[in-house]
Amino acid sequence: MGLELKYIKGQTLIDEEEKEGLKIKSITIQSELDEFEQMNIEKAVEWTMRTKVKPERVLSQEYIKTLHKMMYGEVWKWAGEFRKTEKNIGVRWTNIEIELKKLIDDARYWVENKTFPAEEIAIRFKHRLVSIHCFPNGNGRHSRMMADIIMESIFKKEIFPWHQSNMVKPNEVRANYIGALKVADKGNIEPLIAFAMR
Repeated sequence: MGLELKYIKGQTLIDEEEKEGLKIKSITIQSELDEFEQMNIEKAVEWTMRTKVKPERVLSQEYIKTLHKMMYGEVWKWAGEFRKTEKNIGVRWTNIEIELKKLIDDARYWVENKTFPAEEIAIRFKHRLVSIHCFPNGNGRHSRMMADIIMESIFKKEIFPWHQSNMVKPNEVRANYIGALKVADKGNIEPLIAFAMR
């Protein structure tokens, strides 16, 4: 029996080839996958707390890929590797590295020139990162963790309180998050900043 996934609104579909990358073959249903992914993510959070990373390294392709691998590497073989398939959201897979380089360059400029307040830089980075959709799955959680790491490592500020909410479950919090992302897609980042800081 293969992995049976139930998708909720706004979630990226995993294709059959990507499903083959599941390391734990005993996982057959969504709730089991969610549980194993959450345990892996908790280990990644501990890793980020133990590992002091230089601010300039946070804004790098290498770190972005490493963090994804730390978050999902115990569950998926392709963790930390850019997707090679088209998705319902995100840039064409062949443009991932180009768009990510633009984002990293922009973010470094924002930090160096104090273009926006710290919270706005972190959220703008998070929004663009999830819009690129670098990986087959886990982009939302990965981009939120990146925003937290930017706040902590670059700006020496508290992380956002959104980690206290479960945005994987289809509830009002997730609906508000998806709504704020859609508004940000149209150029208004304010609702997403407000959501992150609530």
